[in-house]
Amino acid sequence: MSLFRFLVLLFVLGPLLGRGQNPIAPRPGAPKAPAAATPRPARGAPAAKGEPIKLLTSGQLLAGVFNNLRIRKLLGNVSFQQGDVFLYCDSAYQYIDNSQVEAFSNVRIVQSDTMTITGDHGFYDGTKRTARMTGNVVMRDTRMTLTAPSLEYDMNRKTAYYTETGHLTDPQNTLDSQQGFYDRNSKVFVFIRNVHLVTPDSELNNDTLHYNTVSKIATVYGPTRIKGKQGNLYAEGGTYNTITRQSDFKKNAKIDTPNYLLSGDRLVYNETTLYGVADGHVSLTSKKDNLVLHGDHGKYWRGLGRTKLFGGRPVVRNIGSQKDTLYMAADTLISVEARPGQTTTRTVLYAFPKVQIFRGNLQGICDSLTYDRQDSIIYLNQDPVLWQAKNQLTADSMEIRSKRGKVDEMRLYANAFAVSQDTLLNFNQTKGRNMISYFRDNKIRRVDVLGNAESIFYALDGDTATTGMNRVLSANMRLLFLESKLNKISVLSNPEAKFIPPHELKPDDERLKNFRWRAKERPTRRQVLGKQFDDRPKKRKAVKKKTKTVPRKATKAKPTPKKSSAKPTKPSPKAAAPATGPAASVLAPKAATKAPAARR
Repeated sequence: MSLFRFLVLLFVLGPLLGRGQNPIAPRPGAPKAPAAATPRPARGAPAAKGEPIKLLTSGQLLAGVFNNLRIRKLLGNVSFQQGDVFLYCDSAYQYIDNSQVEAFSNVRIVQSDTMTITGDHGFYDGTKRTARMTGNVVMRDTRMTLTAPSLEYDMNRKTAYYTETGHLTDPQNTLDSQQGFYDRNSKVFVFIRNVHLVTPDSELNNDTLHYNTVSKIATVYGPTRIKGKQGNLYAEGGTYNTITRQSDFKKNAKIDTPNYLLSGDRLVYNETTLYGVADGHVSLTSKKDNLVLHGDHGKYWRGLGRTKLFGGRPVVRNIGSQKDTLYMAADTLISVEARPGQTTTRTVLYAFPKVQIFRGNLQGICDSLTYDRQDSIIYLNQDPVLWQAKNQLTADSMEIRSKRGKVDEMRLYANAFAVSQDTLLNFNQTKGRNMISYFRDNKIRRVDVLGNAESIFYALDGDTATTGMNRVLSANMRLLFLESKLNKISVLSNPEAKFIPPHELKPDDERLKNFRWRAKERPTRRQVLGKQFDDRPKKRKAVKKKTKTVPRKATKAKPTPKKSSAKPTKPSPKAAAPATGPAASVLAPKAATKAPAARR
């Protein structure tokens, strides 16, 4: 127990070593005469090898031999010296031959006037220059105090450690741990098991922490949690500066605030400036509207409510309903959060350039995108294209309006153009100044063409033959869809229509001006998400099936050739005859598979 007290004192006074300080005053009642008669060595001068322990003062001295050892029993204001080490206590046993002292009651050890340890009981070994302190051990200086049940200290190495719960305090921080080690040379503490650090603005918990008492920097190992006023931090390794409140965390680093969760392989965050930088598998989750952003690099300005992700094609997912997830990818993503009390700032997501969208049967591309998360409106700019089922929509700019997590309207501004394919791969086309598309259950049901409406619509005979083409001009027009397929066109005003039979159709008649079919640009789910962000569950059952089926096939493969080899030899001439009748399609599956290629 005395050894633990000694370590606590060293732990507190260690940061002051190497700096000038006033000598620590002796405890009340300690005699001053011995100090004058026997001057203390210069500060920092260690005892020479083999130097005996000197008795400085004692109220009463009794000598004797016990178990062949010469022992001094000292009572009342006892003090010893060995080099730069002084020991004070109420009573002690001094072992002359072994150069050891066992001290009792009000024990105090001082080294070079820079380290002081107090406790109820102490044991000092002058040969090894080690000490053990137990019972209410306290180590203190002008800046910090450490208390523990026991402590051990090495005078030569200037190291101390404790194996029971220790409590460290300074004017700003407190720290508790089950075990601790202190090196006075490096001024570094090592805390192990149930580490708990409390600062004015945060609280840290982990199992291993290195703490520099000069720089006030804590290095953490293993799962670490920091609770702060602005949010919580988690990591499995890194550093934390208790003065600047800046953390540099690695391995599953996370910032958890009431509105957002930011994570990455590495995370640097300053609690004072509220600015963070994340690298490697960065993820930002908006808890309010179920919005998740992924990227390789990220920057976070919490004071401004702004996050920027870039590198590796950042991806957005879970806009709106979880059942119908919308994925979005671009080279750069910027998320702006409306701050409390502000009325001018809106919650907006910006994506640019090379934007791609994927959501069920809805896909799209554009060069820049703005998503107003408060009104659930997505603005697409610079050559936007949207695909819904077999329908293609283009315009100079577009809006996607959602309600209850589902697409409700699409608005096309300037040079609006809608194209769809029928079952015979004909292109039904409609163009106009502006368009408004209406949806139900994420399926297009109506398109209103406003201004300079023009349409080409093919008439089919039972979805097997083209009977002609309708060409219509009008100021305004309405297109009705059934199961996302064009079903009917209604002319609203000033119509000019004509029907062209198939034999009179010319190539120029089958295309409206500025027609472009851009199906090759339609993004897939894999293209939008990328390999690194593909969140589909991996199927591992197939591997198990292969291992089970392999031995079964091997056992059946041997008898089959023996049975089948003899029988086909007799009817071989008949088998060579061509198949005819109703069974011909069944007997010639290869011909059926080649049929589509022949049609093309």
